[in-house]
Amino acid sequence: MHVSLATSAGRADRPNEDFVGAVPDAVVLLDGAGIPGAESLCFHGVAWYTHRLGGALLGHLSRGDGRDLATILATAIGEIAAEHGDTCDIADPSSPQATVAMVRAHHYRLDWLLLADSFLVLDQADAGPLVITDERETTARRECSAPLAGIAQGTPEYDRVRASCVTALRARRNQPGGYWIAKDDPRAAREAVNGSRSLADLNGVALFSNGASRIVNQYGRTDWSGVLDLLRASGPAGVIARVRQAEAEAAGGADAHSPDDATVANWTHLPS
Repeated sequence: MHVSLATSAGRADRPNEDFVGAVPDAVVLLDGAGIPGAESLCFHGVAWYTHRLGGALLGHLSRGDGRDLATILATAIGEIAAEHGDTCDIADPSSPQATVAMVRAHHYRLDWLLLADSFLVLDQADAGPLVITDERETTARRECSAPLAGIAQGTPEYDRVRASCVTALRARRNQPGGYWIAKDDPRAAREAVNGSRSLADLNGVALFSNGASRIVNQYGRTDWSGVLDLLRASGPAGVIARVRQAEAEAAGGADAHSPDDATVANWTHLPS
């Protein structure tokens, strides 16, 4: 097993809210969702949540007991909810939460689980990369933002409609017909995207937080085949460096995005 990891905070004045780690035969990546003003709901913060949940997931995966990934995630969500449920308003839609990506080699197969909008890229031995993500949050965000079309930014009307759009999106979080994310309800784990492939079909697997995926999705600097080539040449740190370069070059332009935490894990030499 060979896993290379890299992570980078989007801003120097804020903690990195991503988490990445590995144990023998498994890798976990979480992308924390930071909601402005949520400190009054949970004094621990998003970075605490992602690190506690990520650590719990790695602890369960290290046991190698073959439990399905959704069961492991549900157990870990419940454990962390119990840790701060008495001190924090964890039921509020804005309390700390995180996307989850997990992969595990077990019985000659690679099992995976995705909850919300991180990315998993399978480096297939006899085909191009297979890109897997959970698109439900993106779909919900697009639908909830539709009323903003045609309204000029910076106007009172825009601010009013945008506030209603944010409320509508939060109301769809962890609800049927909406989207699902790791937060306080273990039942969200059963809504995750999951699958399995023979290890013999794969050269490797890479995991990307939403911030790292920008190299393809927001900035279009390469495609996913090009990302795998970059990983082979420069590793996860090389991918993140290209993301930061793209962010810097786009700053102030129409395609600019605020720098985000970016995390990449690349697992090669899969067990056979």
